[in-house]
Amino acid sequence: MHSTLLQGSRVVISARSFADLTPQASFDIKRCDLHRLDEGPSVQTVLTREDGLRYYRTMQTMRRMELKADQLYKQKIIRGFCHLYDGQEACAVGIEAGITPTDHLITAYRSHGYTYTRGVSVKEIMAELTGRRGGVAKGKGGSMHMYAKNFYGGNGIVGAQVPLGAGVALACQYQGKKEVCVTLYGDGAANQGQIFESFNMAALWKLPCIFICENNKYGMGTSVERASASTDYYKRGDYIPGLRVDGMDVLGVREATKFAADYCRSGKGPIIMELQTYRYHGHSMSDPGVSYRTREEIQEVRSKSDPITMLKDRMISNNMASLEEIKDIDAEIRKEIEEATQFATSDPEPPLEDLCNHIFYNNAPLEVRGTNPWIRLKSIS
Repeated sequence: MHSTLLQGSRVVISARSFADLTPQASFDIKRCDLHRLDEGPSVQTVLTREDGLRYYRTMQTMRRMELKADQLYKQKIIRGFCHLYDGQEACAVGIEAGITPTDHLITAYRSHGYTYTRGVSVKEIMAELTGRRGGVAKGKGGSMHMYAKNFYGGNGIVGAQVPLGAGVALACQYQGKKEVCVTLYGDGAANQGQIFESFNMAALWKLPCIFICENNKYGMGTSVERASASTDYYKRGDYIPGLRVDGMDVLGVREATKFAADYCRSGKGPIIMELQTYRYHGHSMSDPGVSYRTREEIQEVRSKSDPITMLKDRMISNNMASLEEIKDIDAEIRKEIEEATQFATSDPEPPLEDLCNHIFYNNAPLEVRGTNPWIRLKSIS
C-alpha cells in the first residue's frame, strides 16, 4: 500500500514537472557553405519537445547498439566485417527527420544505424549481426547487407551503391510520385570514378537524387587531406549544386535535408550534401583506429561536439526535458539492447537447406549447384 501511494505521488510530481517544461524552442544552426546556390537552409529552426526526445532516443539507441556490437565482436559472437556508426548518429537521424518514410535511401557498409532509422527493430539487427534466423536478412546478410522497405542496403563494394541510388532516383522520376532517393557514400568512396558517372547521368536527366557524402575525416586509415586533391566534397559535383553541413548537429542536418529534398522534388535535378562528421571507432573492427590519429583527437571530438550530448544539453538548458526523464530513457534503451542481445545469442542459426533460398523473387523452386557438382540445393523464392 505504502509503495502504491509513493508511486501515485511520483506520477503527480512528474505530471506537474512536465507541465512546467517548455513545449518548443528556437535554435540557431550553423550556416551551410554553398556551391552554385543563391540561398541555403534557414539558420534558425524550431524544435518541439516531442521531436527532441524522439531524436535523443533514436540516437542513443543507435549508440548503445553499436557499443554492444563492439562487445559481441570482441567475444567472437559477431564475426566477419563489422563497421560501427557511433559518433555519426546525427547524420542518420537528421536525414530521416528531413525526408519521409516513402522516400528511398541507400548507403554503404556502415549501415546498422540506417537500418534502425528505416524501421527495423534492434532485435532483428542484432540477430542479423550474429547470423541468426530471426535477423532482418534471415541471418544471411550480416553486418553489411540489411534491407527494409525503401532501404536498399548495406552495400559491401566501395562506392557501388551510388549508381544504384541514381537508378532508384530514376525509378522515382519514372513513376512520377515526387519521391526522392538519398544516396550516401563516405569521403573514402568520393574519389571513385563511378560516383562521377552517376553525377553526370543524374544531372543530365534531372534525377531527384540527394547525393550525401558523410565525411568522417578518414577513409579507412587515410586522412582526407592525403587522399583527395580537393576536400570540398560538396563542390565536387561541379555542375551540381552542393552544401556543406555540420554533421554533428541533428537540427542542422534536418534543415539541410529538408532544403535538399524540396530542391529535388521541385524538379531541379540532383543536389550534393557533405556532412562533416566523425567516427569514434576504427574503420572496421579490425582497425583499432589510433595508428593514424591520436586518442586526444578522438577525445576532443567526444567532449566538444558529440551529437547526443549536444542535443541533450540543448534540451535541458532550454527546459525542454529533465535530467530524470533522460535517465529513464537511457535505462529503457539499455533494457531493450540487453533483451535484443539475449535473442541474438539464443536464436538458432539458419539450417543449410535455407542457404540458397531467395536467389530470385517469385520464381518456381529451382535446383542450385553446391560447392561441388554432386551437392544439390534447392532455392525457394
